[in-house]
Amino acid sequence: MATKQQKMEIYLEELKKLVKEPDEQLLEKIVDALGPSIFNEDSETVACSDETELERILSSSVIQNLGINPSLEDLHKVCEQMGSSNRNKYRAIFYYLLAQQ
Repeated sequence: MATKQQKMEIYLEELKKLVKEPDEQLLEKIVDALGPSIFNEDSETVACSDETELERILSSSVIQNLGINPSLEDLHKVCEQMGSSNRNKYRAIFYYLLAQQ
């Protein structure tokens, strides 16, 4: 099983493809808020094609803990930013990009 640090390294590597200078402290805060879900293959990623999942994200305690209030349109923008061909839309990166909007 991967450690939190190993997951952070994966997320940072992927995030650097989308953001010039990622805020590692913000990413770590998000990873901590996501807790054990980052170690579950299904819950670690976001299915942008599933509107039910996007609606669940809007009511997520992680979103509330980050102090952001996104709209469904904001979520769709992040999905586009991550790319439709990207099969690994990591939840930690998704929330990071959402927090940066």
